[in-house]
Amino acid sequence: MKKDNSKASQREATRAALNTNRNLWKQLSYPAYVGLDVHKDTIAVAVARAGRDEPESWGTVANTPLSVNKLVKRLEEEFDSERLLLCYEAGPCGYVLYRQLSDTGHHCLVVAPSRVPKMPGERVKTDRKDAQKLAGMLRSGNLASVWVPDEEQEAMRDLVRARSDFKDQQRKARQQLNGFLQRHGHLWPSGKSRWTKAHYNWLESISFPRGTQQVVLVEYINAVAAASQRVVDVTAQIEAAMEQWSLAPVAKALVALRGVDKLAAAILLAELGDISRFDSPRQLASFVGLVPGEHSSGQRRRQRAITKTGNNHARRTLVECAWSYRFKAAQTMHLKRKAKDSPSEAKAIAWKAQKRLCGRYYKLTLAGKTTQQTTVAVARELVGFVWDIVRTEMEKLVPKAA
Repeated sequence: MKKDNSKASQREATRAALNTNRNLWKQLSYPAYVGLDVHKDTIAVAVARAGRDEPESWGTVANTPLSVNKLVKRLEEEFDSERLLLCYEAGPCGYVLYRQLSDTGHHCLVVAPSRVPKMPGERVKTDRKDAQKLAGMLRSGNLASVWVPDEEQEAMRDLVRARSDFKDQQRKARQQLNGFLQRHGHLWPSGKSRWTKAHYNWLESISFPRGTQQVVLVEYINAVAAASQRVVDVTAQIEAAMEQWSLAPVAKALVALRGVDKLAAAILLAELGDISRFDSPRQLASFVGLVPGEHSSGQRRRQRAITKTGNNHARRTLVECAWSYRFKAAQTMHLKRKAKDSPSEAKAIAWKAQKRLCGRYYKLTLAGKTTQQTTVAVARELVGFVWDIVRTEMEKLVPKAA
């Protein structure tokens, strides 16, 4: 029993090391490299043996745990139970297959589809060819793996993404209600805020001559109320889940930053995980797509808009947080109350961020940059302070080796 526990802990440590250093697998040798083209119902399998032989197609298996276990046994029989390296592209099937394969003791990678090289002359695409292509490129080390969240991290991410979906539903329901009222000449004054108690009283006071239109109005109002209630309920669930989260101390530290509340901290950490795994803020900014694109050739150097690659949920949250730095730097009572549970190191970094980013916003505005350009530029620099706080707090959570 002790031996089994030791092997399980060793597999977990190796999987964590591969997940942290996503290029570690390139330094290891394997007897075979397995490419999997994963779909909802089927998995196309190809094997590239060590050496320079062409990858072999191993056919197609069902995408079920039982079939995957049988496939692993076939591979172990073929290669004398040696440790293998498998991979598949990230997609709608999630990380269930990754965890199942990792639990068998073999190494598995989830690769980024956008980083898989494509030949311009390819005109035939089949599942078999895709699996062979993955196996061959895995053997040559030309694939880029993605960071895989653990089950706790994925559950928190699902929660914050559900809130984002419900916010989209709420916005759509409000647009439908406003469009219906505008078509019939019922307009709310432009200078007043919507969705307040006064606004809802006005909505309920509207009367239509025909009963069918009155029913439509009531249904639209109920749809808005239901969508808004879902947002409130999921937000409360996020706040409750944060108390039991392993990254709760890091989230409390991030709240010290101006513009970052509990919800924004939860979104950033749920989407990005341990941000300290990035070697520098520049890498993190590139990961969330906040760095400018570039197309240069010869003596010509042309910069473009930001790349918008990577995690769009985190990028949108960072830009929204950066909007708060349009005001001058100050230690207001609101910021002090918000950061009361944050450690002193995080508060010091947050004040440094205020002085830097508020001044940056002012200078860029005077230089004639648009509000959008200025906010994105501030968000890109905000990434550095987020990275610094997370790195400082993660050092406290991870015990140092003796």
